[in-house]
Amino acid sequence: MISTIILVLFYIFSPLFLLYLCHNYTFIKKIGAVIMAYALGLLLGSSGLLPKGSLQIQDMLNTITIPLAIPLMLFSANIKSWMRLAGKTTLSMFIAFFAVVSTVVAGYLLFGSGDPENMWKVGGLLVGVYTGGTPNLASLKLMLDVDNEIYLVTHTYDMLIGAAYFFFILIVGQKVFGLVLPKYKSYGISGEQEMMEISSKEPFWGLLLTKNRLPLIKAFGLSVAIFIIGGATTLIVPESSQMVVVVLLITTLGILASLIPAVNKLPKTFDLGMYLILIFSISVASMVDFSKMTSVSPDIFYYVGFVIFGSLLLQVIISMFFKIDTDTVIITSTAMICSPPFVPAVAGALKNKEIVISGLTIGIIGYAVGNYLGYIIANFLHGL
Repeated sequence: MISTIILVLFYIFSPLFLLYLCHNYTFIKKIGAVIMAYALGLLLGSSGLLPKGSLQIQDMLNTITIPLAIPLMLFSANIKSWMRLAGKTTLSMFIAFFAVVSTVVAGYLLFGSGDPENMWKVGGLLVGVYTGGTPNLASLKLMLDVDNEIYLVTHTYDMLIGAAYFFFILIVGQKVFGLVLPKYKSYGISGEQEMMEISSKEPFWGLLLTKNRLPLIKAFGLSVAIFIIGGATTLIVPESSQMVVVVLLITTLGILASLIPAVNKLPKTFDLGMYLILIFSISVASMVDFSKMTSVSPDIFYYVGFVIFGSLLLQVIISMFFKIDTDTVIITSTAMICSPPFVPAVAGALKNKEIVISGLTIGIIGYAVGNYLGYIIANFLHGL
C-alpha cells in the first residue's frame, strides 16, 4: 500500500523536478520537458523498482490525465481570432491539412502492409500530431487503443525526424522555398498577441506563482466537471466506443467553454494541461517493454519521415499554384508539424513578427480539430 502511494506521488510530482531542471539548466531546456519525461519514464520502467499492481495505477493515470488536459489546453483558444485569418493564410491552412492527410494516406499504402494490425492506428496518430500536437497524439492513443510500444516508437521517431525538419526550416527553409514561392508582403501589423501563454519564454513556470493558484484551481475544477460529463456517457454508450465518445465530447465542451470570456482569460490553463501531459508521458513510458520494442516494424520510421517531409513538399507545390508567400507557407507548416510553441522561434528566424499571430492561431485550430480528424482518418485507413 505504501509503495503504491509513493508511486502515485512520484508520477504526480516528478514533473516539478523536470521543470526545475528546464528552468535552471539551458541545455536541459533545449532538450525539452516532454522528452525528459519520456526518458524518466523509461528509466523507471527498466529499473525494476515498480511495485506489484503498478499497471493498474499507470492505466488509471493514462485514462484520467488526457481527458483532464484537453479542456485546459483549449480554454485559452480564441475562436474569434480564427475568423480573422487573412484569406491567403486560411487557404494555406487548408492546404496544409490536405497535405498532411494526403501523405498519411499515401504513406499507409506504401508502408502499411508490413504491420496492418497497427499501421492504420499509426496513421491516425500522425494525423493528430501533425495537425495538432502531442496532446492529440496522446488522446488518439486512448481513442484508438494503441499499444504502448507502438505509441512510444512513433513519438520517438516523430521527435527525431521532427528535429531535422525544424532545423531545416529554421536554417535554410526561407532561402530554399523562396526560389519557387513569392516573397512575403508586409501589412504593417504588430504582433499584439505574441505573449500568448503557449509562446511564453518560460512555459510551465507560471504554474508556481501565487497569483495564478486560484484561477488555476477554478480552471481545473471546470475541467473536472467537463470530465465528469464526458465520463457519464459511458453509462449509455457501448464499451467499444466509450473512449472515443468521451474524448470527442470533452474536446467539444472545451472549445465551447473557451467562448466564455471569464474562462478564456484564466491564466496558464494551457501550461496546466501540458503538466498533465508530462504526467501521462512519464506513466506511459514506464509501461514500455523493451523486448517488444525490438520487434516494432522499421516501416514506422519511414512512415513518419514520409509524412513530415512529404507533406511539406506537397504543401509547397500546391502553394506555388495559389501564389502563397514563403513565410506564410513556412509558419503554417511549422504550426502543423511542430505545434504552436515553435511558431515564435521560426518567426524570429524569418525576421517576420507579423506572422506570429496567424501561426499561433492555426496551431490552436489544429489542437481543436486534431482528435476528430485523426480518428476519422484512422478508421478510413482501417477500411482500405
